[in-house]
Amino acid sequence: MANVAYLALVLAFFTSIYAAVSFVVGVKSNNYRLLQSARGGVLAVAFLTTIASLLLMYFLLSSNFAIKYVYNYTSIHLPAFYKFAAFWAGSDGSLLLWAWLLAVFTAIVAYTRRFQDDTRLPWVNVVMLVNSIFFLSLLITNSNPFATFDYIPADGRGLNPMLQNPGMLFHPITIFLGYVGFAVPFAFAMAALIIKKVDDDWVKLTRRWSVVAWMFLTLGNLYGAQWAYVELGWGGYWAWDPVENASFMPWLTGTAFIHSIMIQERKNMLQAWNFSLIILTYLLTLFGTFIVRSGILTSVHDFGDSAVGGIFLVFIAIMLSLSVFLMIDRGHLLKDKQELKSYLSKESSFLLNNLLLLGSAFAVFWGTVFPLVSEAVRGIKVTVSAPFFNQVNGPIFLAMLFLMGVCPLIAWQRSSAKNLRDNFMWPMAFALGVGVLLYFILPDKRLVPILGFVICAFVLVTIVVEFYRGTLVRSRLTGDGNLVSLGRLMLRNRRRYGGYIVHLGIVLLAIGIIGSSFYKQEVTKTVSVGEEIRLGPYTMTYKGLQNRDQGPNVVVFAQMPVFRHGHHVGFVMPEKVFFENWEQPSTEVSIVSSLREDFYVILSTWESYGKEATFKVYINPLIAWMWIGGYLLVIGTLFAVWPGRGVDLGPKYTREKQMS
Repeated sequence: MANVAYLALVLAFFTSIYAAVSFVVGVKSNNYRLLQSARGGVLAVAFLTTIASLLLMYFLLSSNFAIKYVYNYTSIHLPAFYKFAAFWAGSDGSLLLWAWLLAVFTAIVAYTRRFQDDTRLPWVNVVMLVNSIFFLSLLITNSNPFATFDYIPADGRGLNPMLQNPGMLFHPITIFLGYVGFAVPFAFAMAALIIKKVDDDWVKLTRRWSVVAWMFLTLGNLYGAQWAYVELGWGGYWAWDPVENASFMPWLTGTAFIHSIMIQERKNMLQAWNFSLIILTYLLTLFGTFIVRSGILTSVHDFGDSAVGGIFLVFIAIMLSLSVFLMIDRGHLLKDKQELKSYLSKESSFLLNNLLLLGSAFAVFWGTVFPLVSEAVRGIKVTVSAPFFNQVNGPIFLAMLFLMGVCPLIAWQRSSAKNLRDNFMWPMAFALGVGVLLYFILPDKRLVPILGFVICAFVLVTIVVEFYRGTLVRSRLTGDGNLVSLGRLMLRNRRRYGGYIVHLGIVLLAIGIIGSSFYKQEVTKTVSVGEEIRLGPYTMTYKGLQNRDQGPNVVVFAQMPVFRHGHHVGFVMPEKVFFENWEQPSTEVSIVSSLREDFYVILSTWESYGKEATFKVYINPLIAWMWIGGYLLVIGTLFAVWPGRGVDLGPKYTREKQMS
């Protein structure tokens, strides 16, 4: 059966080559039958990679330890859902996942009815097939997930304990859906450059692909943060680890792209900029995959030193060179039809937003690769730690957050002084009032977090005002009640109000980040049985250690009641899990969570059979708002792209249209 799966990958590889060549020859010779044959080849590649993927899943679930990949990432006692997640636990399986998703997405694009009349489509397929050829070539050479032993081991090595978390089911797959999803707008952009058809159509045709890919990348980063928070046992959720950065950079540039294409659709501006952004975004997804597999940067997420790391770097260099060549050669076609009329306009705020996002992406990139640069220049690998990323990105993120509130309040083309005064007066007054109130209420008088909350209040008010104004106008025009008017307003302007919901989610995210970053409390304390640990308003009493069997594993835990201001609020049960197949135990944190804060407890060490134990205890304020904001962001994205009325941006906005 392993040979059948490997044969499917080999056939998919050669079929991809056939389909790509057939598309090129078919277009050049105007051979319709050859183009149809190439489309059939695309479908065949999707079918063959699906067969290979299903077989790998079967081998994992059936514990076929004759296959090296199954042996390395599963064991007999591993629960079935973790055997399922082991599909993408290793380098070979995750590459197969990428190849399968890419093949399926290529088939969807090739057979989507709304794309059929677009002359770019054959070249779109060629670009995506070239990427498929690359990934399939890795799978049939250096990264074969179906390689076998000459014998059948009795049991497997098992899954890394850090990966045995529900996040393993969701985080990697959503990241990959985001990565591969951006291949579609990238392919359309490259195809537009190849055939010199650089109008707005490629942006409109792929907008939904871009937004959904961005949504999955958002979900992936959110799941990753939650996973780190509950599994890694250090009290935080984002460590600026190289692999975390690898998925964050394309999120930043993808965010810039999604905002920037609105200017192209509305104002015929930023064409070259948008081509550059989508090329950069997709290349960063490849760069992220390279970081995970190369082993050149230390990360808790990487797959170690892999033979495919250098090959990835070569492929990235080739794709970058081709993209730059096409951009330069077609540069004369990418001149904007309009120019920026005023710095006090909606267009300028979008552009500044883009510059800030790219500035943040560059800072993250530089901090990530700096150890390699320092090693190459000075022979010493200097690691850049979290304070650098926080100090550089903190002001950038606050500026971007402020722009989120500014943009709805200013007009297209040019804003007058009266317009600015009328629109900014009440939101600014409310935000400053919040700042004054917080300064007197909060015991910590630091200005930076208070400024952050002031900006959040400002953005929140502008969003509420936008909903209120739109509802009021519609209610007056139709005579409907406010709730009915609000619902119909949102349904008929999905893209706009979905965006506002996304921005509301980002405000809640920001509140959680500010609260948990600046007002965090922590203590590390060794206690004997019967002693208390106090932190802030919380008290818990150590009552000794217990243990239980969990299949072949042993769990050591401490169950302790938690009181806040003397009132019982729950129990914590931090654990150490000793796995049969792993030397190091896994730490399982315990959290009492509320909208106000999380009480977060880690069992570190113990002595004398549990008579004494050391605990790390944290109070993480407002962190629940991060998760609420993240999921609200996803809801807003789905609302904005859901099929129906109101998903289109509307007609282009020009001075002539304004005056007509």
